[in-house]
Amino acid sequence: MSHVLLDPTGERSVPHREPLPRPAGIQGQVIGLLDISKPRGDIFLNRLEELLSGAGATVMRYRKPTFTKPAPVDLRQEIATQCTLVIEALAD
Repeated sequence: MSHVLLDPTGERSVPHREPLPRPAGIQGQVIGLLDISKPRGDIFLNRLEELLSGAGATVMRYRKPTFTKPAPVDLRQEIATQCTLVIEALAD
């Protein structure tokens, strides 16, 4: 089965990015949930946190200051050093 990775950025020339290998499971993983600050994204992430925690993952929550700009470098660094997996919520 082939997977297609969509890049939501507005780049005209998208660089080739190899996806990282998927973990065997989520039990014991530290999963960062990134709220991009769009309306109702937190509702989706609240439910996702319940499901992931119930499956044995540790969940950490993060929030971008605004959805109109990329996450600040310090926030990206914090997520990268604290989490083994990341889920970004896009909602309206």
